[in-house]
Amino acid sequence: MADLWMPEAEHYDLGDHAPTDRQYPPKAVAHITMDRKASAAKPVPHVSFGRLLSYFTGTGRAAAPHILWDPFTGQLAQFYPADSRSKSVADGPGGTRTNRAGRVVLQIEAVFFPHTIFEGKAYERLVDTPCKGWAELHRWVKSHGVPDVWPMGRPTSFTAHRSEATWEAKGGWYAHAHVPENDHTDPGSWPVFKRTVKPSKPKPKPKPAKPAPAAPPFPGRHFFVLGATNKHALQLQKWLHAGDWGPKYQVGPSETMTQKDLQKVAALQAHYASALGPADGLCGPLTWKYAFEVATGRRKR
Repeated sequence: MADLWMPEAEHYDLGDHAPTDRQYPPKAVAHITMDRKASAAKPVPHVSFGRLLSYFTGTGRAAAPHILWDPFTGQLAQFYPADSRSKSVADGPGGTRTNRAGRVVLQIEAVFFPHTIFEGKAYERLVDTPCKGWAELHRWVKSHGVPDVWPMGRPTSFTAHRSEATWEAKGGWYAHAHVPENDHTDPGSWPVFKRTVKPSKPKPKPKPAKPAPAAPPFPGRHFFVLGATNKHALQLQKWLHAGDWGPKYQVGPSETMTQKDLQKVAALQAHYASALGPADGLCGPLTWKYAFEVATGRRKR
């Protein structure tokens, strides 16, 4: 049975679940957040995953998708289970209920806008980004029966193509630009479906290189709030101390998160703002990973 909650995503259940209209075939809807206006002449810095996460769990919860996906970092957050509708497309009177018209209607918001700058490079199209996390995201969507087809054509531009009859009758992937009763024209592009091709002859397996130790699993955001006392806070402080971030410790790291520790976290986030911003001092999974990698020499300052 397919997972209602994507295992690779952080889970932020917004509640207010509602069933889909299961007489229609399964669908996925592709969006981009499109939260800044930029151009080739005037590209704009990337809006961080954390900022969009705060929006969809706060003032933007009335328009939240199932999945928020950052194609630069691979971060994923889920707000509704797969068997519930989400709220990312307009649902006008008459016709199908666009947020519900399928056994599943999985809505995916990529954190992207054209001509966004990430780590010093501008990206015009979503497909030009690293698309980290796409393989895991595609696999989860496919596990819910959504076929690898675009009934209205794979999006290659910001052009609308809408057909109520196609939407009702055919399962697969749809751009926001394809959904009836809507006027958005995103996402403009989307990654291709990768299929596994079996080689005609088996190839000898090379000896695997010994992998570098990975960061310990992220234990949860609540371990790093002001006043929290635990072993994970001590570990984070040791990494921040080794990386020489923010204000100096007078007596060294401890198991309790202080205001100084939050300032040190914010200093790390400010240095890697395109990936970790805003510099709010709150440690999430990516900040935890960067602190580990800088302290152990796996990431250059």
